[in-house]
This record gives sequence, C-alpha cells and structure tokens, in this order.
Amino acid sequence: MPSVYVFDAYGTLFDTGAAVAKHAARIGEAGLDLAEIWRRKQLEYSWVRGLMGDCSRNFWQLTEDALDYAFEKTGNVDPALREPLLEAYRDLDCYGEVPATLRTLKERQAKVAILSNGSRDMLARAVRSAGLETLVDDLFSAEDCGQYKTAPAVYELITTHFRVYPHAVSFQSSNRWDIAGAKHFGFQTVWINRKSEPDEYVDLQPDVVLPDLKNLPSAA
Repeated sequence: MPSVYVFDAYGTLFDTGAAVAKHAARIGEAGLDLAEIWRRKQLEYSWVRGLMGDCSRNFWQLTEDALDYAFEKTGNVDPALREPLLEAYRDLDCYGEVPATLRTLKERQAKVAILSNGSRDMLARAVRSAGLETLVDDLFSAEDCGQYKTAPAVYELITTHFRVYPHAVSFQSSNRWDIAGAKHFGFQTVWINRKSEPDEYVDLQPDVVLPDLKNLPSAA
C-alpha cells in the first residue's frame, strides 16, 4: 500500500459541472455547452500560461477568464449569471463516493493530500464546503511553485514535503493529461475515467484505471 495518496481536485474529487447544474433552469439549453467550454478553456489557459513560463494569473483568475469566454462563445446565456456561477464554483459538490474513500484511506494510516492547479484559496474553500477538512492532511497548489501541471516542479511539491520517493505516492486524477504528467514524474497513477474516455498518451500508461474512486482503497 502506498504511504501517500494524492488527489487532483477538479473533476476528480469535485464535480466541475455542478456550478452550471445548480443554475440549469436559468441557463436553459445552453447549459451543457457552457459547462464544457468553461472547463475546456480553463485548462487550456493554464497550459498556455505554463508553456509561456508566465503563471502570474492564478487558477481562479483563469477560471473567471474562461467563464467570460464561454459566455461570449455560447452567446445566449444571461451575463447576470456570471457571479452566481462563480460563487457556485467556489463551493462545488464532491462526488458521492469521495468522503467514504478518503475516510477508509485515513483509517489505514495513509497520508491524504490534494495537488491541484487550483489556487490555495480555491482549494481551502472547496474542501471546507464539501466537509472534507478532517479527511485531507495537506493541500498543495501549483501556485506554490509558480508553475502549472504538468510541470515536474508541481509534482515535486509532494515528494519534497513528505520526503518520499515518487514510487511511494499513489496519484489519482480524472484528467488523462495529468496522469501522463504524474506517470512521467514517477508516481504510481490511477486514472479515474468517469466518462469512459478513450485512452491516450500510450507511452505513459496509468497503473490502474477506475470508473470512480469507490474501489480505490483495494485497487491502488
């Protein structure tokens, strides 16, 4: 059993579609497009900033930028929903199996941490809102090293803090690109393939693939 279990936050522990779902009645038919574009651009902005070597805009600012773009792209969503959507994103729902999974790991004396591109304020509020404070030992934000995933320096935050070699870490993410980055760094990797996506990055295979986090304690 790995000594440290590290989780990506958005899409892995927290449902990134929950903010739009909360206001689905007011958004109407454009809701699915808005949610997809918002999430896609949020990630794209972090990748572009990372490649430029300019991560001066934190992940919350990129989240706001991405929502503004999504409004422009869809073109038929009331802009008055901007602040309610951002507020809902600060308090995203966690997936149903998350508390029980983290509790089981803690009962087995494993260290449990979150490693995310999200800003420290975003992560702290999300954890508090979902009632996970007692189940997570540490929060690590990409802003702690001034880079975004998949830069090795982000994953190195974990090995430096816990003073372990990469292979002692089980890293869980729903994002296949994140799994590729973690695998390249040397972590044991578990891809949480919630949407049954086809595999990619065939030279950087995950060690385990699961549809959700429910069976993680027995699989990783």
